[in-house]
Amino acid sequence: MNSCVPDESTLQRLIAEIDASTPRPHHATLLAAAARLIPDCPWRFALTRGGWYREGGVIAADGTRVAEHLTNWVAEEMDDCDDDIAEFLERHGSELLVTRHAGKSHYFVARYGPEPADFLQLEVEELQEVLDRKLWDESAPPADAMELSEPISVVPVPPQPVAAPRYRYRRMTDMRRVAARLAAPVGKTAAISRFMSEWGRSRAGDKGHFSEHWIVAVREQHDRYNNTFLSATPVSLHARKLKPFHWDGGLHGLDAAAQLQAFDRAAGYPGAWYFHMIAGALVPRDIAYAVMADIDAGFGYLAEADLTLLKGWLEDPYSL
Repeated sequence: MNSCVPDESTLQRLIAEIDASTPRPHHATLLAAAARLIPDCPWRFALTRGGWYREGGVIAADGTRVAEHLTNWVAEEMDDCDDDIAEFLERHGSELLVTRHAGKSHYFVARYGPEPADFLQLEVEELQEVLDRKLWDESAPPADAMELSEPISVVPVPPQPVAAPRYRYRRMTDMRRVAARLAAPVGKTAAISRFMSEWGRSRAGDKGHFSEHWIVAVREQHDRYNNTFLSATPVSLHARKLKPFHWDGGLHGLDAAAQLQAFDRAAGYPGAWYFHMIAGALVPRDIAYAVMADIDAGFGYLAEADLTLLKGWLEDPYSL
């Protein structure tokens, strides 16, 4: 058994420590807990993705907590009012405030083998409850319960914190197991598995492990028959510092080579332009055809390993 993959008891202890920890700069407390409980694999911070939020609760104007969950509270209160919205509004007035949980997702990785998929990925949310809006707009009262939870007209309030930031464990993923579970068309390899395999055969793979440059956004989804399946999308750790290509289809030769090399230098590994062409929106796919036209015309600015990947993609294109 892989000593880096925690057993259920160890995982539950880690979850409890994460959920009880206060967010600190550089996530020192969280990383220390992971190192203590899973000592065989060195964990490191990889990436933060933010800008999302979840529904919060209800508080009075003086800060008194009325409810933890807005939707559940509205349903219970409307039921107590026999679904009479007028009675609800009379009972509660217009001064109650709705909160939201502003969130960030932190990703941590721990490599346990040489293959690109040989790593664990820990996802931890950082949440802070802040004020969002008044429960309802006195100048445009809601017509039903739906407009209390999802109002057409809102009265926003300054997003002042009403609670301290906190961690919440989201998931731990063994990427090797995820890659093995991904569905693929008959006779094909799942796109993320192909992506990782190409990384392993590339010059990038010679320079560093996949998890040093990418995390994988894993989601459970449902098809029309309500069957659960996994989707996995690579997310670059360097995307924020990379600039999109200035590519109008007219660049060739030395100018094209200069742009490829500049992109690779900014990303920190060779062949970065190829992997960002497949995953993300920074590198246009037209570049593949332009570069191949250069190669056919006798330009030799592409390394043999990169050329092999490019030819494979042109024969069987894919994206993530």
